[in-house]
Amino acid sequence: MVLFEDETILTERPPLRSGWALAGEQAKVSITGNRGKRVLYGVLNPKTGKLVTAIDEKWNQEIFKVFLNKIKSCFRGWNIILFLDRGTIHKAKQSMELARDLKIELRWLPVACPELNPVEELWLHLKGEVLSNRIAKTMIELGQKALDYLNSLSRRECRQKAGVLSNNFWLAT
Repeated sequence: MVLFEDETILTERPPLRSGWALAGEQAKVSITGNRGKRVLYGVLNPKTGKLVTAIDEKWNQEIFKVFLNKIKSCFRGWNIILFLDRGTIHKAKQSMELARDLKIELRWLPVACPELNPVEELWLHLKGEVLSNRIAKTMIELGQKALDYLNSLSRRECRQKAGVLSNNFWLAT
């Protein structure tokens, strides 16, 4: 089974995609002044659209190892080929050893080619359409909003937003 994995950082200050103001007046942009963040982990089966997510305060090897175990438990019984970028937590010796012990074959995507990872497309959609222009009261609320949205997608919608249904998707499913 081929899977794609990626992480993205959710920040308290969401991306500002649009705004409005009366002609001649300065637009008001609300900010909290806080620098909170959460890391959203995701793995996608491009053939079925099954998306597995997790959220944490940190991006580190220990959390990634927990996520590898979650991947294995969600796709139990399958031979897993996991495509991912060359992030330091992915290439860490203990991460690679755990993947080998779990019988997850790691395949490295080329450097600086996020367009090859469909999970990146999901993150772009999430941040651009769902989380932009809105400030959450807490980081917990922001993370929950992201997870609620991703969990509300049907498997077909997930595949569509990830771009795997496009004739231009590089991996034939």
